[in-house]
Amino acid sequence: MVKVTYLGHSGFLAELPEALLLFDYYIGSLPELPADKPLYVFVSHRHGDHFNPAIFRLTEKYGQVTFFLSHDIRLTPAHMERWGIGREDEGKIRSLKPRENYRVPGLGTVETLKSTDEGVAFLVTVNETVLYHAGDLNWWLWKGEDKGWLGNMTANFKREIARIAGRRIDLAFLPLDDRQGEYFYKGMDWFLRSCRVRYAFPMHFWEDGSVVRRFELLPCRKDYSTVVCSTADEREWELAL
Repeated sequence: MVKVTYLGHSGFLAELPEALLLFDYYIGSLPELPADKPLYVFVSHRHGDHFNPAIFRLTEKYGQVTFFLSHDIRLTPAHMERWGIGREDEGKIRSLKPRENYRVPGLGTVETLKSTDEGVAFLVTVNETVLYHAGDLNWWLWKGEDKGWLGNMTANFKREIARIAGRRIDLAFLPLDDRQGEYFYKGMDWFLRSCRVRYAFPMHFWEDGSVVRRFELLPCRKDYSTVVCSTADEREWELAL
């Protein structure tokens, strides 16, 4: 059984039997976390809607905390002082580069993909459970951009997703951004066609949950059996995997 809590925008907490995984948390209230489970905190990149330095204060309440930060979040002495990171906490922080595979004792494996914006996406395997958090890795098609830029974006996104094509993924947290207009669903649609996803959680839509409902009405929705959990209407799910 896995419990998933949506914290807002792109923030999620996944409680597995073995551990707690917290992704891109910057707003919202965390539920009370069980003290006997290790907490792993993932930050996909430095943008303010994905990274809040207040996460480092979690060590004050929870003893078993490990941070996985995208390489673009620089732990300079000035940043560490500003963010309240003491020397005793330095060993709890790991900086991850894109397109790497990390073995994490006590957790499993953490794979990274290169974002089409900033930072990385995460593919985390804990025993038999596989979770994917896209961060800002998405097929970003914006009106007004020139054909060359759009062509590069398309090639880069598809190339990155091809690295994990065909993989089974239990929980996938994927951008669904209404600012893209008619192209809002392209990245999520491509991902669900490329991977075998059991449960998908739309994210990165701020407060406009209507984009989730619009996705469910698209003709392409019939092409894959993925259960899309409506983050527009719910905040918690208990899922048997």
